[in-house]
Order: sequence, then structure tokens, then C-alpha cells
Amino acid sequence: MKTAKEKNVEEKLRDLYNLQLIHLRLDNITNLRGELPLEVDDLKDEIAGLEVRKASFENEEDTLTQLIIDNKEKIKVTIELIKKYTKQQDTVRNNREFDSINKEIEYHNLEIELAEKKIRDAGFKIESKSNSKITLTEKLDSLKNHLSLKTKELTTIIAETEKEEAILLKEIENFEKEIEPRLLNSYKKTRARAVNGLAIVSIERGSAQGSYFTIPPQVQLEIAQRKKIVVDEHSGKILIDEELAMNQREKINKLFAK
Repeated sequence: MKTAKEKNVEEKLRDLYNLQLIHLRLDNITNLRGELPLEVDDLKDEIAGLEVRKASFENEEDTLTQLIIDNKEKIKVTIELIKKYTKQQDTVRNNREFDSINKEIEYHNLEIELAEKKIRDAGFKIESKSNSKITLTEKLDSLKNHLSLKTKELTTIIAETEKEEAILLKEIENFEKEIEPRLLNSYKKTRARAVNGLAIVSIERGSAQGSYFTIPPQVQLEIAQRKKIVVDEHSGKILIDEELAMNQREKINKLFAK
């Protein structure tokens, strides 16, 4: 078998075009998946963010619930103190003692009012957070259902195409070994710049495929002779004749029809 450097121009062109045809088949699989992988990742990220928010709501609810419990207990203790001070008023010996005890009772009544206010405020906050959590939970459920459908869709596509994809990747590896590094690097750079992934195009009705610029007859003749690699001056793509392109398409189609 000839090495990459020992091959003539026509053989190099055939190898390059074969590689492109296989790359295009792989592109079709990628296009079939479309934006699904990104959609699935975005949904996962959004769900994770909402789960964090939900956990935060629950922690805040727990804190507020404990605050209500603590203040209710404080009210109970304070009521007992007020009862104690009220009872002491019956045994005071002078107005000074009475006023002192009365101030203590007033102070503890204010403490009860403050505790009751904290309980009411906490109750309102719990109700608000509970409503927000219900809305958030509904959104989470909807997103999880959507993620499940998208994941199944992606899994189905991957299952249907992973065998072909593995074969294509192996063939790409094999064909790349047949092409000299300098030519292969040039092909990869051109393909990376091309919107449609085409680095090699055939001549169609006197112009390069996808181009409106007419190629001079002399250049067309050189391309048909396959004695030198001709690059389109407008797009930077390698040019081949239509017959070579058609022959290689048939061979690749037969290769993957097996």
C-alpha cells in the first residue's frame, strides 16, 4: 500500500473527498441531535437552581416556625411572671413597691405584645413563602417532566445513531492516516471555517458548488486532469471535477450500505 506521500494527486483528492463525505455523514447525526444536548443541560441547570431556592425556602420556613415556637414559650413564661407580680401587689407595704412591681408588669406585657407581633409577622412570612414554594414546586414538576421527555428523545436518537457514529469515527481515523499531515491540516482548517462543513467542492455548471463565480475553462481543464490540487481563489476550498465527486459518493454510499 502506498504511503500518504507516495500517492499521486488524484489519489490524494479521492482520499480527501472520501474523508469529507464521511465527515458530512457524521454532521448529519450531530444535526439530528440538534440543540437537544444543550437543551437537556440547560434544563438540568435550571432545575438545580430551583431546587436550591426550594431548599432555601424550606430552611427559612423552619427558622420562622422555630421563632414562633420560641416566642409562644416566651409568652407562657412571661404570663406566669405577670401572675407572680400581680400576686405580689397584694402584699406590698408601700406605694414605691407597688409602682416598682407595676412597672415590671407593664414591661412584661410589652414583651408579650412584642412576642405576639413576632409570631404574626413570622406567620405572614411562612404563608408567603409557602405560596412561593407551591408555585416553585409546580414549575419544578413541569421542568422535570419536560427534561424527562427531552432526555428520552435524546437517548432514543443516541441509541439509533451511536453504532453508525462509532463506525464513522473509526473510518475518519482510518482515512486521516491515508492523508499527509500538511494536506490534512489544510482540509481541517478550511472545513472549520465553512458554514456547511465543505472543504472540497466539485464543479457544477462551470462554477464551484455553492458559488456564483465562473471558473475559467483552463482552470476547469486542470481540475479535470487531476494533476494538481486546485484551490478556489474566492472560498479557499479545494476544487474537484464532478465525475470524481460522483464516483466517490457512490463508493462511500456502498461502503455504508453494507
